[in-house]
Amino acid sequence: MGAIVYGYFTDELDLLHGIKELQEKGISIEDVRTPFPVHGLDSVLKLRRSHLPKVAFLAGIVGLTIGMGFQIWVFTKGWPLNFGGKPYMSIPSFIPVAFELTVLFAAYTMGISFLVRSKLGPGQIPDILDEKVTDDHFQIILSEEKNKMNNEELSAALAATGALDVKLLKGEQ
Repeated sequence: MGAIVYGYFTDELDLLHGIKELQEKGISIEDVRTPFPVHGLDSVLKLRRSHLPKVAFLAGIVGLTIGMGFQIWVFTKGWPLNFGGKPYMSIPSFIPVAFELTVLFAAYTMGISFLVRSKLGPGQIPDILDEKVTDDHFQIILSEEKNKMNNEELSAALAATGALDVKLLKGEQ
């Protein structure tokens, strides 16, 4: 891994402006780290949409199918009981349980998928370059390998955007 250059901003608008300036100069951005979601950052970085909603929808369908299937089986085959003349397969009475299982499966699957995809699960060592990013600073990270520029040029370009405390981190050689 080559060297990386990073600098931080104290305002999200300055961050977005700095990203646009770097992109206009043809500099490829390795990563951007923020303490909270920044509106419009994904469009500025041209990131594709997440597949997380699709995963949640599929997990919800699985939960709905399991919930409805189990209730239909229990009330028609497994343990049919006559409750005051109610039909064995009364779909409206199955809706609350099916809804709860849909939400449960979707929520747990989204949480687990997010942690796995983001590599934030148990036992993972966080890659934090500067502790200030976890509190109130925004960070732009530039890679020497991705840009085919030397460290001094990247540092100067990042400082020109208004980044504070531009630092260089040497990689393993």
